[in-house]
Amino acid sequence: MTLNEVHTSSLIVHVKPQYLATISQQILAIPNTEIPATSEEGKIIVVLETENQGYVTDAIDKINNLDHVLITFLVYHHIEYYDTHAEGKL
Repeated sequence: MTLNEVHTSSLIVHVKPQYLATISQQILAIPNTEIPATSEEGKIIVVLETENQGYVTDAIDKINNLDHVLITFLVYHHIEYYDTHAEGKL
């Protein structure tokens, strides 16, 4: 039996409002990221779907290191395990 993982995480990124569009584009350039919502105050909701937890922490570090990002914090993290050999079987 081979178990694989899917990590679903959500982040809130707070940026200087005048850089909201630029930072959003830079975040979307990071693989496995989605931005379902932003606010005029400079808050960006980011959703990650990855295969391991290390990618989540790496993505947070990458985002935090972007110019004009004030802070990035993890709001939600869920791990789903699945058996690749059992897919399609009842």
